[in-house]
Amino acid sequence: METELDLFKWKQYESEVILLTVRWYLKYSLSYRDLVEMMEERGLHMAHTTIMRWVHEFGPELDKRIRPYLKPTNDSYRTDETYIKIKGQWKYLYRAVDSKGNTIDFMLSENRDAPAAKRFFKKALNSPHNQSPRVITVDKNPAYPIAVQHLKDEKAMNQETVLRQQKYLNNIIEQDHRFLKKVIKPMLGFKTFGTAEKTIAGIEVMHMIKKGQVECHHSSVLSAVELINKMFGLIA
Repeated sequence: METELDLFKWKQYESEVILLTVRWYLKYSLSYRDLVEMMEERGLHMAHTTIMRWVHEFGPELDKRIRPYLKPTNDSYRTDETYIKIKGQWKYLYRAVDSKGNTIDFMLSENRDAPAAKRFFKKALNSPHNQSPRVITVDKNPAYPIAVQHLKDEKAMNQETVLRQQKYLNNIIEQDHRFLKKVIKPMLGFKTFGTAEKTIAGIEVMHMIKKGQVECHHSSVLSAVELINKMFGLIA
């Protein structure tokens, strides 16, 4: 992980300004040009491409730095994929929340198949804030039973884990997709898979903070600002 000095070195603007624009873009339904206008009202003149570079740089960094602060999720996984448009083509965002709506994990994928589902579950199982699932609720996608069985065979998942294919039980994850879709809509599609991945990582972090998934975090705007500044070493 880069140090704070490396991250903000040679940047034209102060670290607080950079994190402010990144945070707003990832949290609200704004385009880059909206943010340029909002910053101009504050006497700050920046190109929309500058903000875009910051988002691509700090989105994944936020995801890395939030992980140690996340509260434990429970052992009931609600898993689903949603569609993300990249360069005019639909790709697949795998997402899971627990039975209380807390984000377990997410993963952007070129494909919607058993190897992709398996990679997603492995990512979720390797994240320290998650526990091994007691039950996984999914839709009728035939890839899920294959992926889960492979993980059980490899002893990466408990043999006792129950897989339920009941779409109506997954309303909680479908509702959760809406926040993401609302923020992504003004972005008018992503140009590359890599930039989509970086941006979505940041959006997911802001969503987790909003849902109160962070240790010692009370869901006020101010404490979200303080948390992010602390993660980047800007406050003790």
